[in-house]
Amino acid sequence: MTLEALDLATNFSRFDWVIVVIYLAATVAIGIYANRYVANMSDYIVAGRSLRSSLGIATMIGSEFGLVTVMYMAQKGVTGGFAALHIALAGALGALFVGLTGFIVVPLREMGVMTIPEFYEKRFSRGVRVLGGVILFTAGVLNMGMFLKAGGQFVTAMTGLEENLLKIVMTVLLALVLLYTILGGMVSVVITDYLQFVVLSFGMLLASALAFHEVGWTNIVNAVESVHGKAGFDLFVSEGFGVEYVLWMILAAIIGSGLWPVATMRACSAQNTQVVKRLYSWSSVGFLIRSLIPIFLGICAVAFFFRHESAASQLFLDGKLVGDSDTQMQLMPLFLSQILPAGLIGLIGAGMLAAFMSTHDSYLLCWSSVLVQDIIAPCFPGELSTKTRLLLARLVILLIGIYLLVFGLWYDLGGQALMEYLWITGAIYFTGAFALLALGIYWNRASTTGAYLALIAGASAAIGLGPVKELLGLDKLSDKVGDQRMSAWIGISTTLLAIGLMVLGSLIFPDTKREDPSS
Repeated sequence: MTLEALDLATNFSRFDWVIVVIYLAATVAIGIYANRYVANMSDYIVAGRSLRSSLGIATMIGSEFGLVTVMYMAQKGVTGGFAALHIALAGALGALFVGLTGFIVVPLREMGVMTIPEFYEKRFSRGVRVLGGVILFTAGVLNMGMFLKAGGQFVTAMTGLEENLLKIVMTVLLALVLLYTILGGMVSVVITDYLQFVVLSFGMLLASALAFHEVGWTNIVNAVESVHGKAGFDLFVSEGFGVEYVLWMILAAIIGSGLWPVATMRACSAQNTQVVKRLYSWSSVGFLIRSLIPIFLGICAVAFFFRHESAASQLFLDGKLVGDSDTQMQLMPLFLSQILPAGLIGLIGAGMLAAFMSTHDSYLLCWSSVLVQDIIAPCFPGELSTKTRLLLARLVILLIGIYLLVFGLWYDLGGQALMEYLWITGAIYFTGAFALLALGIYWNRASTTGAYLALIAGASAAIGLGPVKELLGLDKLSDKVGDQRMSAWIGISTTLLAIGLMVLGSLIFPDTKREDPSS
């Protein structure tokens, strides 16, 4: 069953397109205006380390409350019911833990680094920095590769746009992001993310209220019970998420909060360490909401179409949800296209597309800075000038944008849920990086050899990617145990392997000289 077969008319009108165009044009203009405040790499990458608490919290939530987040969380609500809400709780608790303790992020801010691989060189060696930078850049760009596809799925479902026009629209949106990110760097990112945070927060809250009014609590509960059974409420039944998946979500939330470069760039941009702690503590509330709302809307979408007397009934076979991963992902925006009135749907659509842009700008800036600062610059015998670094960073952003257009069109998730793809690509980087940062900061005996082993161990999480699983013959095992549990096993095992090899390598091959990384 595909979405096109439903043939449901959307409420998205020409008036709504006008709202979208005006809003996005204003956002881009503000982003471009920020170029006048960029004088050096510190301004470009970490906004001159001038972020205060309120603006930092808003821009951090705005960046992570992107369209891709809305889409994959909504898909979890569609496929998991109320049981999927544990993902939101785990994410919030992870950020709160980092905020209260300052785990990893406070030492990074005290050291004054602009990127995580920069810490690798201060603590271990330049070679570790380059290898860590290569793994981080590769994992990050792969992770970002599905953003365009998620955005396209949203636009198709909400607006009813034809495929040939969709490609043009998505290309234009990406081009606009490239334009203001290339010019304004982190200053542009902070300003535009703040605007997205304000608009999208109010829009999503209003959409949730209308969704609840349209479907009703009784219908929601009955639909989840009919479609998912006990697994829609209980995490630990055999058909549900399972213990290992819950543990993986908790572990990934803590590691991801402290290590995901897009977030730690905000920590490195903060005025001081107290701002860093407040940034994560208060952002935990936003992280909870950014997941709760899309998951709830996904549940409402199932309830709406479950009782819908139209072709949408074909989405359910004997009361159970059917359809491929793409159809499940598009169910939430299709639901919004049916219940939101003209004008309001344009405003929320504009907010969603702006969120799509705000996520892209942060990630583009992050990965380009890693490539320039941690891979290219360390390989040059002399010091690269600020002008050269800025030029290279902007060129890399452009090249990543071109790659995203191609990759987002041809890569097939192969039935894998979008969230599982994103977590696996993220794990390629952060499972190994966790061993380097946690032990490198808090254990004096961590060595360079251990760091190399941990990075390689973490990169082995790539076996969770569809093409790699197929190549290694693991796809059959994944089909048998479930993609969710397979991803959880890979994430947990690579984390433990990286830590184990870091400890073992450090004990067997200690560094002969240990310098204070903060010096």
